[in-house]
Amino acid sequence: MERYARTLPARPSLKLIGVLAALAVAAIPAGAVLAQGNAPFTVVESGKSYAMLQDAVNAIGNGTGTIAIANGTHRQCAVQQGGSISFVAAEPGKAVFEGKSCEGKAALVLRGREASVSGLVFRRMAVRDFNGAGIRLEKGNLTVAQSWFLDSQQGILAGNDPNGRIVIDKSTFSGLGTCEGPGGCAHSIYIGDYGHLRVTRSRFEKGTGGHYVKARAARVDVAASSFDDSKGSATNYMIDLPAGSVGQITNNWFVQGQNKENYSAFIAVGAEQNLRGSDGLQIAGNDARLAPNVRRETIFVADWTGADLVIENNNLGAGLTKFQRR
Repeated sequence: MERYARTLPARPSLKLIGVLAALAVAAIPAGAVLAQGNAPFTVVESGKSYAMLQDAVNAIGNGTGTIAIANGTHRQCAVQQGGSISFVAAEPGKAVFEGKSCEGKAALVLRGREASVSGLVFRRMAVRDFNGAGIRLEKGNLTVAQSWFLDSQQGILAGNDPNGRIVIDKSTFSGLGTCEGPGGCAHSIYIGDYGHLRVTRSRFEKGTGGHYVKARAARVDVAASSFDDSKGSATNYMIDLPAGSVGQITNNWFVQGQNKENYSAFIAVGAEQNLRGSDGLQIAGNDARLAPNVRRETIFVADWTGADLVIENNNLGAGLTKFQRR
């Protein structure tokens, strides 16, 4: 059942959200302290530079290391087979990976213990099966900070790792998604059966198909982020939790645009399967509305699970119904 608040509660703490995000990013070295050799990819610990990103990744192997990435457009990709690797732009927003994928998947294919990505730009990623992504995560933990995913079939695509954690902070997802392929839609972010997904202080905009965030993770936290669909094209839900989930969707800003493939809801819970308990999922302190030129009726939260969702203190614009059980 849906739980209604008798009095308006305090909005979830933005200070706490900031602290959590800072902790997530703390493990990523600051670009300002990274040495940079003559070649574009430098393993900071050894000081050795490489012309090919894959060579730098191989040099770290199953160990732990940081790769400093020089400014410029890099039409390269790499596969991380093991270890713990940080991929860090020497200057945030100036190191661009464009149009080159490994294994027909992504610019970075990650299946090590963990990976961190900071300050990088991924754009124009496309592959034959319409799942071309900036990052393809196959196992292990991932932290992404202050990075950009642009004009591609997908931004981040993750497989299954029930013990894994994904943290995304202060990043932009723009011009992503497609439903062209025979295997279903691609999305700005698509996370499989992971233990925990946390998205904070990030921007989603100008989607070109699919959902902005689709996640099958056991716990999903999306906070202090914006979803601007006003210039979207053939998009679906803002947030889709197709198997149900616990966690929180708090202090976000949502605008639904005109050009939708499916405008029936902003947030969907359990639309495909009811595999997880969703009792206590908190959806609070959000601002949601239609774009100024849009006149329609739609639902803020649609639920297929029958769970006890906590939906309160949201500011909803004209045309939005707070909740509907499907």
